[in-house]
Amino acid sequence: MKAIRKHTDCRWTLLYIERWLKAPIAMKDGSHIYPEKGTPQGGVVSPLLANLFLHYVFDHWMQRNYSEVPFERYADDAVCHCRTELEAKQLKTELEARFGECGLELHSEKTKIVYCKDEDRKGSYPDMKFDFLGYTFRPRLSRTRKGRFFESFTPAISNKAAKAIRQKVRSWSWQLRPGDTLEDLARECNPIIGGWINYYGRFNPSAMFGIFDHINWRLVRWATSKYKKLRGRQRKATKWLRQIAERQPNIFVHWGVLYKNG
Repeated sequence: MKAIRKHTDCRWTLLYIERWLKAPIAMKDGSHIYPEKGTPQGGVVSPLLANLFLHYVFDHWMQRNYSEVPFERYADDAVCHCRTELEAKQLKTELEARFGECGLELHSEKTKIVYCKDEDRKGSYPDMKFDFLGYTFRPRLSRTRKGRFFESFTPAISNKAAKAIRQKVRSWSWQLRPGDTLEDLARECNPIIGGWINYYGRFNPSAMFGIFDHINWRLVRWATSKYKKLRGRQRKATKWLRQIAERQPNIFVHWGVLYKNG
């Protein structure tokens, strides 16, 4: 009975998935588009179905055929850690064939072999950096606790992620809200800024300082629109804001990072 029930549950699951894939897409003009293949762009179930499919197409295949190669995958982005260039080229060729068998193809520009240059790997290669989960992994100059500098292959916030954050900050349009106080602005945006710090500041947090400067610059523009004595005087407004940040670094969470040591 359990085997029959399990088979029935699986059949109903497949039917539900089929209905999702064949469901029409309602357009703004009232018309409907019936997809012939794939999942609808932006559909709430699309990431889930893609993840289930890649779990079979990629994850299980890697475990069966390349169990010695560690990998990470998030949605449709993956990183495989090969030991040699030959192994990486062979894996790339076989993955292209595997995805082709399943009706998919690897992204021609994003799929590449990267040389992880560091203190022990001093060679050179056409590609020596890659982006993954909002981070850019590349060779960077690091320092030991004793002050010695060395080259390491480490992550920091990517340019793409930093650009998206700056666009988000601009969307807050603080300069159009002269009636608010610093505390009002901080209460609204601190949870978001804190989330950025907790995620992107986990590795090489100094790479976030450019974003902090951008946030402060938007606050300077807010100050010049709020106070008559600061209008048209950005240098004075910058000095005014810095004095407040040094005196009360707990107002904004990024101030706590910039001025935590006084």
